[in-house]
Order: sequence, then structure tokens, then C-alpha cells
Amino acid sequence: MRNLSERISLKFVLFVGLAILLTYVPFIGNYVRIVNTLVHETGHALIALIGGDVHQISLFMNTEGVTYTSHSSWVGGFFTGGAGYVASSLMAFLAFWLISRKRYNILIVILVGLILLNVVLWVRNFYGIFWLLSFGAGFLLLLFKGSSTLVQNCLLLIASILLVESVSSAFTIQMLSFIQPHSAGDATGLARSTVFIPVQAWGVILFAQSLLFVWFGFKKGIYRID
Repeated sequence: MRNLSERISLKFVLFVGLAILLTYVPFIGNYVRIVNTLVHETGHALIALIGGDVHQISLFMNTEGVTYTSHSSWVGGFFTGGAGYVASSLMAFLAFWLISRKRYNILIVILVGLILLNVVLWVRNFYGIFWLLSFGAGFLLLLFKGSSTLVQNCLLLIASILLVESVSSAFTIQMLSFIQPHSAGDATGLARSTVFIPVQAWGVILFAQSLLFVWFGFKKGIYRID
């Protein structure tokens, strides 16, 4: 128990709990959850650029997103298909790592950079543009006008949402891979790419990697927030 308290603070638990509750609030819940969708779809896009093209990204009010890409090889399509959930897990880990080291401005710059990248290059649907501009404006206000306490608390909430969503969305895909294997999103796409590896296996792998990042964060003590 002592070892647990040395690696996870009460503040971390409170903010993760708040993030879970917030995701169930009508409208607001979906609005804040799209930050994970942004990271997920950007992960697909960045990997697709290695030997391929990104045509467009759409972000939707129901928290779903889609990235339209093309690839010159099977390898490019395979890695692009698996990049979304890994990007979400990695971003959640990076967010808490930066917060634990009080590198708040760096985290804001990274998030604003992702938003600008999508506004300029990829997102073209109305709600996607609205979300990017409104969320980006909030981050800029934090960067230039926010007090240190407000900045830390807001970023902790964003990081907690990223963490909760990275795990819960991967869990959902795992469940869908067993219940609706032909409609399990990235797991279905990966199964089609690999043929001999079933969709259920990919569902388990995608969920397992999200838990691995959480475990790694626990081992590194990044959830011990002062």
C-alpha cells in the first residue's frame, strides 16, 4: 500500500475520477473527449505520411473521427492502421510525464501544434474546424493568461481525459472485436491487412498496449502529482 501511495497521488485519483464523470455530461462530455480523437487520428496521419498521403481528417460531435489516407505499400497501410491507439496511449503518458516535471508550457505547445497541424493541413468538416479553433483558443488563453494553478489543473484534467479515453476506447474495440468483428474499427482493418491474425487478437493487442503504457507510467512514478 505504501508503494502505491508513493507512485500515485490523491490528486491523480481525483482528476481521473473527475475525467470519468465529465465524459458522461451531455454535450460537454463529447466535446472534451474529442481531444483523444484528435490525437488518435493525427497518429494515423503522421504514420501515413511515411510512404503515403493524408487526404483529409474529419472530427465529429459524437467523438468519432476518420482519417482518409492512401499508401504505396502494404507495410504503410499496416502501420498506419495500428498507429491511432498507440498514439493515444503515448500522448496520455507524455502528458503526465510533462506535468510531473512541471513542463506545462511544453505540453500546451505540443497540443496547440497538433491543433494547428490539423487546421492547416487536414480537417475540413465544419464541426472539426469549430472544435479545433475553440479548443485551440482555450489552450492559448492558458498559455498567455492562465495562473500557474489554473494551468496545472486544466492540463491535469486534459491528461486524465486522454488517459481514460486511451484505455476505454481500446477496451471498446477489444469488446467489439468479439461481438461485432466486422465492425471493430482499427482492429478489423488490421485483421484484413494481416489475414492470418484474427480481429479478436488485434482487439486484445490494442487494449493490452493501452494498459502497458499505464503500467509504464506507474513504474516511472508520473502519476505522483504534487
